[in-house]
Amino acid sequence: MTHASPALADLRANVAQAFERAHAMPKSVYTSPEFLALEQAHIFAREWLCAGRADALPNPGDYLTMEITGEPVIILRDQGGTLRGLSNVCRHRMSTLLQGRGNTRAIVCPYHAWTYNLDGSLRGAPAMTANEAFCKDDIRLPAVRVENWLGWIMVTLNPDAPAPSTQLAEVAALITPLDMSSYHETFSETFEWDTNWKVLAENFMESYHLPQCHAGTIGGASRLEEMVCPAGLEAFNYHFILKNDSVPLALAHPSNTLLQGDARRTTWLLAIYPALLITLTPGYFWYLSLTPLSPGRVKVLFGGGMSPEWLADPAAPAHLDAVKSLLDRVNVEDKGCTEKVYRGLLAGLSAPGPLSHLERPNYDFACYLASKIPA
Repeated sequence: MTHASPALADLRANVAQAFERAHAMPKSVYTSPEFLALEQAHIFAREWLCAGRADALPNPGDYLTMEITGEPVIILRDQGGTLRGLSNVCRHRMSTLLQGRGNTRAIVCPYHAWTYNLDGSLRGAPAMTANEAFCKDDIRLPAVRVENWLGWIMVTLNPDAPAPSTQLAEVAALITPLDMSSYHETFSETFEWDTNWKVLAENFMESYHLPQCHAGTIGGASRLEEMVCPAGLEAFNYHFILKNDSVPLALAHPSNTLLQGDARRTTWLLAIYPALLITLTPGYFWYLSLTPLSPGRVKVLFGGGMSPEWLADPAAPAHLDAVKSLLDRVNVEDKGCTEKVYRGLLAGLSAPGPLSHLERPNYDFACYLASKIPA
């Protein structure tokens, strides 16, 4: 029973304090396998998760695969150009079907060659005519909910989850002038780090760590006194930073006349619960989409790209190469910092300390977690 979870009780006691008296989340919330099981059941199996950018699947037959709480899923572009989500398990002897990313005209089971159309219907099955119970028209891959939200592929196993356009309406309103749906992805990759998924999520949510953790890269591009951390909302939190011109791509392109004043140099950091983390600037974006593998291991989908104005600039390739190189170095720094935090969480003498006003998003994230797991 969830009410017997010591980690959940610790978390609820933690968020019962007002933000002005808040501490970092209890260690057990990060290190307990039991608490991760609760997160999988009540958060990852119920909420909208991000599989990447929709423009990464431009053509019919383009697909990617993912797992949601152990459930193998295919996301593909069907023959009509529609994004679909399907179970990635054959309806015969239950082999998984596709792996990784690619393009295919049909989904062929690697075990017995049962073949499915891109809409999930069964096209053919060898040597099944002698089975009187077999009816090809009755067999199809179960559908999984998928929606394109501002250019993001959002996926959920929950048939009753409110649509992202409803649940995240305040996000869209917040960043309307930047038209996130028009940004084009230019790279994506995956990697795994030895830390808890929440440690990495919280690292993204606060920029308090930038001057120290990122002293070799972006630490000097913003100042603590210029960081603004408003109270979060039910489905996300955010903060923003005013950037200088050390990274030109972070500023509005000269051809962009819509953005004025500080809006031309504002970087938005959007934490879409539970696990989509977006840095959005007038010139480029990058993101992390997190999948917990164990209390101390997280799989990361890392991608990014450019606004249409910068993409059309003749110098775009050079600018993008420079930003990708910078982000790779930032990731090395974040990997070091977040893995050190997880090692510290396992130490016997460690204890959570009080939060800075610049860590308001972390407190809001803790409140979200506590609200989603029933007592």
